Amino acid sequence: MKVGVIVFPGSNCDHDAYHVLKSVLQREVVSLWHQDRDLQDVEAIIVPGGFSYGDYLRCGAIAKFSPIMDSLRAHAAAGGPVLGICNGFQILQEAGLLPGALLRNANLKFLCQDVYLRVEQTDTPFTFDLNKNKILRIPIAHNDGNFFLPAKQLEDLEKNGQVIFRYVDSDGGGSVTGNPNGSVNSIAGVVNSQRNVIGMMPHPERASESILGSNDGLSIIQSMIRSLDRVKN
Repeated sequence: MKVGVIVFPGSNCDHDAYHVLKSVLQREVVSLWHQDRDLQDVEAIIVPGGFSYGDYLRCGAIAKFSPIMDSLRAHAAAGGPVLGICNGFQILQEAGLLPGALLRNANLKFLCQDVYLRVEQTDTPFTFDLNKNKILRIPIAHNDGNFFLPAKQLEDLEKNGQVIFRYVDSDGGGSVTGNPNGSVNSIAGVVNSQRNVIGMMPHPERASESILGSNDGLSIIQSMIRSLDRVKN
């Protein structure tokens, strides 16, 4: 199988995702330039972190108009898995593929630190290989990661089980200190209603080798790969 990593002007985590797929998981991977429309027969897509188009206007607001996004929408509509990480999450929201908005961090500061996530749902390609309530230690690096959704839509999101990751303390409990950016309901990652497009602010590709201090993030990317392998077999 082959995975595509989209590259926008300003992407800075595309090489990290490429490395994890190619060198750690030993899978075929290609870079997809934002001006192209050809997905090169990939079976899954990663929209990486960074500062696409310098975050001008709004994070992801310009990237959503890139030609590659039309192809990504078609891929997602056909059920293909899409993983948006950090700026990738913001882009997918701007493109209307994921609910909510990501606002400025509550403390108005750029945050770069390890956080703890609790796995809330395991019925997605990105978490089926994980245990519910498992705690993961994964880094964040963002200025606009404060997830927001109006009350009624938030209620529906929770009821539909679309919250996939939640910020917690190291012991799995919730607290103000465990929620670094002020996200409503401590939401760190959500999935679309079809459950094949996920967005998360923490960076699993930066926690995919033990030399980095944690390889907890590898399980998310590996789960996406194994879900496709399972479908094939």
